[in-house]
Amino acid sequence: QVQLEESGGGLVQAGGSLRLSCAASGSISNLNTMGWFRQVPGKQRELVAVFIRDGSTNYIDRVKGRFTISRDNAKNTVYLQMDSLKPEDTGVYYCNVRTYVTGGYRNYWGQGTQVTVSS
Repeated sequence: QVQLEESGGGLVQAGGSLRLSCAASGSISNLNTMGWFRQVPGKQRELVAVFIRDGSTNYIDRVKGRFTISRDNAKNTVYLQMDSLKPEDTGVYYCNVRTYVTGGYRNYWGQGTQVTVSS
């Protein structure tokens, strides 16, 4: 089992910045990916940024150059620094950890943190 604790959401004006944090605990030795997803009402959860096991990162195109994912391995924590925020970045951000299990993967989700960007 993996437990995820998120923090850092809030309300910010367009052009501002927020930093999200996600601390993982539990059985993370078989980690495949760790990252952030966003969800808005009526739409599927979408990947925003992710660390892959080999240390590489992926970002959705619309956040490239504005968002930065980083991690502190000693603390099992991943961060999402969001700069130059836009109203379309608004949504609930979920931390995600995917681990290897026999026959495939298992996903774990944080409770979600609301990010609201006002125009």
